Amino acid sequence: MEEVVGLREGSSGKPVSLRELWSPCPRIRRGIQRTLEWLKKRLFRVGEDWYFLMALGVLMALISYAMNFAIRSVIRAHKWLYREIGDNHLLRYLSWTVYPVALLSFSSGFSQSITPSSGGSGIPEVKTILSGVILEDYLDIKNFGAKVTGLSCTLATGSTSFLGKLGPFVHLSVMIAAYLGRLRTKVIGDPENKTKEMEMLAAGAAVGVATVFAAPISGVLFSIEVMSSHFSVWDYWRGFFAATCGAFMFRLLAVFNSEQETITSIYKTSFRVDIPFDLPEIFFFVALGAICGILSCGYNFCQRTFLFFLKANGFTSKLLATSKPLYTALAAVVLASITYPPGVGRFMASRLSMEEHLETLFDNNSWALMTKNSSPPWPGEPDPQNLWLEWCHPQLTVFGTLVFFLVMKFWMLILATTIPIPAGYFLPIFIYGAAIGRLLGEALSVAFPEGIVDGDEVNPIMPGAYALAGAAAFSGAVTHTISTALLVFELTGQIVHALPVLMAVLVANAITQSYQPSFYDGTIIVKKLPYLPWIRGRKIGSYPVTVDHFMNCTLTTLAKDMPLEEVVKVVISTDVSQYPLVETVESQTLVGIVKRTQLVQALQSELASWAADQQPCLQDILVSGCPTQPVTLQLSPETSLHETHNLFELLNLQLLFVTSRGRVVGSVTWAELKKAISTLTNPPTAKASALSSEESPPFISSRPEVAENK
Repeated sequence: MEEVVGLREGSSGKPVSLRELWSPCPRIRRGIQRTLEWLKKRLFRVGEDWYFLMALGVLMALISYAMNFAIRSVIRAHKWLYREIGDNHLLRYLSWTVYPVALLSFSSGFSQSITPSSGGSGIPEVKTILSGVILEDYLDIKNFGAKVTGLSCTLATGSTSFLGKLGPFVHLSVMIAAYLGRLRTKVIGDPENKTKEMEMLAAGAAVGVATVFAAPISGVLFSIEVMSSHFSVWDYWRGFFAATCGAFMFRLLAVFNSEQETITSIYKTSFRVDIPFDLPEIFFFVALGAICGILSCGYNFCQRTFLFFLKANGFTSKLLATSKPLYTALAAVVLASITYPPGVGRFMASRLSMEEHLETLFDNNSWALMTKNSSPPWPGEPDPQNLWLEWCHPQLTVFGTLVFFLVMKFWMLILATTIPIPAGYFLPIFIYGAAIGRLLGEALSVAFPEGIVDGDEVNPIMPGAYALAGAAAFSGAVTHTISTALLVFELTGQIVHALPVLMAVLVANAITQSYQPSFYDGTIIVKKLPYLPWIRGRKIGSYPVTVDHFMNCTLTTLAKDMPLEEVVKVVISTDVSQYPLVETVESQTLVGIVKRTQLVQALQSELASWAADQQPCLQDILVSGCPTQPVTLQLSPETSLHETHNLFELLNLQLLFVTSRGRVVGSVTWAELKKAISTLTNPPTAKASALSSEESPPFISSRPEVAENK
């Protein structure tokens, strides 16, 4: 490295070293050096993770706010164009439909051309990665630009496509977390650590939720519930710290841009605080939870069934495989045509944005009581001061509009989830649940206009509270989460309905989790991602089933006394990533593991040095420097399926060897474990089991020594 040079004051111009320049001031130099060393020790005293986590939160907040700012500008421009066209229905229809069709088609084509993994939500894949499975190139930073561009185009279509940003933003945050983790490794100089990498990814998932809703607490809890089967408490503070930094910066940017006077919640409500609800209303909140649970079962089932249909149908599967932008354009035309305001769109508040949908649905006042004696005219343009009028068309009552909205959006949401674009699916189901709760709240306000409890003080029913509970219950049931109850409180800034909302969420989850997998688990099933299913309930019988019932008995081992010619034949004829190393061919005693790549390198470098008359064996290669790994964990043939499942989930394992009295007898991978769980969850019929028993009886080992040992 070249030495830094300078010029001494009053010199003839000859350069001197920087050390010589400072030589007249030794005290100042030593003082600055001590100050820098003290500052460095103080900064890294708490650990360097704090700074990378803070950088993660701040970066994602900047990206989220910049994206929102740009999207709002584009949506305002589209609304201005729609107004300025005039009364020509053809031009207005074209301006309403061509705009989302063009944006969604570009989003699909652009993101898919860069990387196919940029489409969809991203949460199922992140869930798979956090379970220990490596998805090639999914967290590559090149996906970041494709995901940001595609998501921006998707959100710019507004309520026409009715899609959100939560899932893709979690994916973006995990990408940045992975990149910062690699940067941290280079800066600190530490070796690569998979545990540290997973800690950063878990924090990234929490930041993704927090910077969308400015909700750090529920963001952490939601990410844990959705994306982790087991969670380390050590990662808890990391997620909260990064999520708090991201949420704080996200709301602080709104203050700097003069959008807010101070840091407040996104959807502020003004529910009564003294008596927010009468005691008998608890029953209706519980009933609302049951309704949301039943509807969420139907939604998850229909959405998953429709995805299977698209993959099984020859025309749609070919279209999605070869012409994704064309499929996107066709779906966008259907959605845009239905939401066209002069058409049926006027009966489903299609002129409102998704944020305005929530603001109106959380309104305290009862629209049914306000329009009981007179039907207000439907405004030609949305009134910013009375946006609730969009839900009150003269041709339909408030109840008719809400029912029509729920019926149409049910299948429109399912159709939108099949479009191969970067999009989030949480906010749409959140709004759908709010509409369910609003419908029940309006009905109760009409049935009990003075409130349920008769007394001196009138406490009218607030339909907005039921919309709040419906949003939390339906979205929580669809995603199998409880943290949505806390999310609605952070979004609105009020917690007066904590108990009834939580009860509704619990009832909805109890129903849905008993009959249907979550929305994200259903996507994992459809995409056939390598993720272990849960073992639900004790009736499944996972304890009597042991490892010797489902392990893979066809195992290729390498013995230390095996000649190198046979070792080469084994390496050429197999494509496994690692081989179990045994002491001798006869004993088959497991002593370690040999990586295939390291073994191939050792064979290529050592074979040339051996003489023709020599007969080397594998032990000679191992002594020469081929590294081996110890087997720190192994299974017994008597280990239960339940214990094996817990080990794989807790330690993020991919493979375990099975030994009996030290002798290696088989192996268990994700494939065998998943098949065993599926067989227990969905047992074959009597006819199918009879046919399969003729070939290989289920859960009966063909290895005699295991049977004898047992």
